[in-house]
Amino acid sequence: MRRITGKYVSISSSGEKCEAFVPQPLPPEPPVVLVGELQELHDKALLAIGRLDTISALLPDTSLFIYMYIRKEAVLSSQIEGTQSSLSDLLLFENDVMPGVPIDDVQEVSNYVVAMKHGLERLEEGFPLSLRLIKEIHQQLLSKGRGEEKNPGEFRRSQNWIGGTGITNAKFVPTPPELVVQQMGELESFMQERESGLSVLMKAALVHVQFETIHPFLDGNGRLGRLLVTLILCEAKVLNEPLLYLSLYFKQNRERYYELLQDVRTTGDWESWLKFFLSGAIDTAEQAVKTAKSLVKQINIDLGEIQQISGQIRGSATQVHLALQKRPVISIPELAKLSALSQPTVTSALQKLQRSGMVKEITGKKRNKMFVYDSYLKILSDGTELS
Repeated sequence: MRRITGKYVSISSSGEKCEAFVPQPLPPEPPVVLVGELQELHDKALLAIGRLDTISALLPDTSLFIYMYIRKEAVLSSQIEGTQSSLSDLLLFENDVMPGVPIDDVQEVSNYVVAMKHGLERLEEGFPLSLRLIKEIHQQLLSKGRGEEKNPGEFRRSQNWIGGTGITNAKFVPTPPELVVQQMGELESFMQERESGLSVLMKAALVHVQFETIHPFLDGNGRLGRLLVTLILCEAKVLNEPLLYLSLYFKQNRERYYELLQDVRTTGDWESWLKFFLSGAIDTAEQAVKTAKSLVKQINIDLGEIQQISGQIRGSATQVHLALQKRPVISIPELAKLSALSQPTVTSALQKLQRSGMVKEITGKKRNKMFVYDSYLKILSDGTELS
């Protein structure tokens, strides 16, 4: 029978006294045992993750799917923290066009993409998932815009809290600052150990909770904690491509997500959290495959329509369509570069695709127009709509 998974210590912050939570090092004691429903969900999750490899067989260019899927995850993870940026806002921003949302919101999402790519590239280079790399990723996460003043890349040296208007009415007060380095060192040791016999998927689930409980940075803990899950699975080659992101599942089940994190701390209920996490992995993996299939279907439908176009413009429209799969939000000059066609030819092809409803112009301007591959982006944007 488990109880509280740490201890409360009395602290004083800015003259106010409260109780901060210090979690026990991982793995949990007594150990988590894979039996019954938990074993079944674990096996099903591994099978679902394994099926993600089929995406490469479905898509003509898997790298394009990964390019867009990383951006979808960046939008979703940031939305959990309260940003108002959509996927199309991010793509406009990356095309140097001001979106119709606060610039800090879309900059935050853009930072997430850069941070994620940095982490994945470092792992590909053979760099271990360590505190040094976590700090590097955090540096990228808060490099521009909101959070610049929150010591990017450095563990916090002051007390933080979660929820509430202040530390005295906070929903949760994490580890005191003087213990953060020690606790993160213990977490690093757990990430790198092999003696416990825990599967990588289980370790990713446990690490996520522990990271969020320590809350080692002044800002960006939620986003980095979710990203850690993918990095752990990629480092261990459980994921061949970075395609498993749980942010949509957490967003759709936000209250339950936060409730289970707190239940682990106060009652030691790791099993309920793990069932939730594994269910999310199954759902997310299945959705990724479903999205890939939907994209292939839509691309083939649209190619069929393009084949009905008469004359030489058909070939140009086909090249433009291929370029739009790489950059579904784009300007005419960029589309001309990407398709190796002249701007007048691209303009004529876009007019054909607009008449079919395949492509839409989204600025309403006479100059510096931006076009979107509408049906394609709608499939990728599923779940990122602002509520």
